[in-house]
Amino acid sequence: MKKASSLSELGFANDVHHALFRPIQEAAPPSPTKRHTKISVVGAGNVGMAIAQTILTQHLADELALVDAKPDMLRGEMLDLQHAAAFLPHTKILASTDYSVTAGSDICIITAGARQLPGETRLSLLQRNLALFKQIVPPVAKHSPGALLVVVSNPVDVLTYIAWKLSGFPPNRVIGSGTNLDSSRFKFLLAEHLEVNAQDVQAYMVGEHGDSSVALWSSISVGGVPILSQLTKDKAAMEQGVLERIRKAVVESAYEVIRLKGYTSWAIGYSVASLARSLLRDQHRIHPVSLLAKGFYGIPEDHEVFLSLPAQLGRSGVLSVANIQLSEEEAARLRRSADTLWELQRQLEI
Repeated sequence: MKKASSLSELGFANDVHHALFRPIQEAAPPSPTKRHTKISVVGAGNVGMAIAQTILTQHLADELALVDAKPDMLRGEMLDLQHAAAFLPHTKILASTDYSVTAGSDICIITAGARQLPGETRLSLLQRNLALFKQIVPPVAKHSPGALLVVVSNPVDVLTYIAWKLSGFPPNRVIGSGTNLDSSRFKFLLAEHLEVNAQDVQAYMVGEHGDSSVALWSSISVGGVPILSQLTKDKAAMEQGVLERIRKAVVESAYEVIRLKGYTSWAIGYSVASLARSLLRDQHRIHPVSLLAKGFYGIPEDHEVFLSLPAQLGRSGVLSVANIQLSEEEAARLRRSADTLWELQRQLEI
């Protein structure tokens, strides 16, 4: 059988990857691969258990470890999952209040976090979460020094920064779930508006997770067709208004779910499982995740902030960041978020 020609042999430029993506600073190589995969989830609340359940049903790990401070509830969750063994791919399920149960993990997912109290300032909430992360991150890093850390707890961007500082890991191995779910909500609402399948929509929300996230309008495409460039000037102006309403709906959708059922769980479960799959299986897929953003899109090199950018994920964590062309307004909003987070982080004792 004739060997298929590589793109370079057909005349495609060898350096095209470097034109599309920017490398990560101070990146460490992937840890040695092994057949047995282990994922640990710290925090067995609604979000943590939705992530664990999705990981099990998608058979992403041979071993799943759960950690929580509430022993009875934790054991109950473990037993409930173990009792489904006959209906699931074989996965060993462990649970303990002791972080030694996480030893040898490929990925450690942190969902534990303090909730904001009525009238509490953002800084006060962060101080309480910092104290909590000081109890979580060092033992996790000690027992799994080669792991990838995935932070889901909110406020996710600052807590990912805290996890990076406390772990001592290289920045490419510490990732926040960021706007991966925001982008899924964005694609769903765009698909509804355009009457297409959400899997055929390419669209990203970036920046700080939450109300100030940035929708990248110019990057929206369906089946490879750029949306805004296909419209007349008058029609594009009208669509911009529709798109802004969609962006606001994305931001408000989480609040709507919380208002109706009290919490969000299933969508974040699928979102984090998709990140775990891309990381563990070295898929080089692009996800908008919270990463060390200094030096990207004009963010100052001395601002060690984590913000969501479309990033290539693989076995060593963040491999590169996509060179998406941002408008001046989009880039300015990113930098404003970076400035706000940096000033907040400087007040933390870390």
